[in-house]
Amino acid sequence: MTDEYSVTVRREIAAPAEDLFDAWLDAQSLGSWLRPSGIRETRAETDPRVGGTFRIVMVDDESSIVHTGTYREIDRPRRLVFTWSSPATRFRDSIVTVTFQPSSNSSTVVEIHQVGLPDEEARASHHAGWSDVLREFGRTTHSKLRAES
Repeated sequence: MTDEYSVTVRREIAAPAEDLFDAWLDAQSLGSWLRPSGIRETRAETDPRVGGTFRIVMVDDESSIVHTGTYREIDRPRRLVFTWSSPATRFRDSIVTVTFQPSSNSSTVVEIHQVGLPDEEARASHHAGWSDVLREFGRTTHSKLRAES
């Protein structure tokens, strides 16, 4: 049995890398878009520095799901690395790397790569969750940029 199940998802989002990167460290911003399918509310607390921690509570109709982690690398606006522990990781620290690659037309390709998931079930649920999150991130960012222009 391996303990290196991993997942990678990516999405091109029409926003500058700096804005997208900053949104991953801001608790209020995280609360607005870090919502996989079925999550109706997200509350976040962040201490965005290497060695700092975060706590994210996702609320669905039946429960509150706590996610915690520690920032390992903050390389604005290119790369963010943090641990990620939750019931879905069996409370083991997995490692999440988010990269921000500028693309054409003021867009950025955001890629989430997570390693250290305990099994195929966790890999599949995180693939679905991170895909939902990137979709919501793109939608929320697009709406925010339109409102600001």
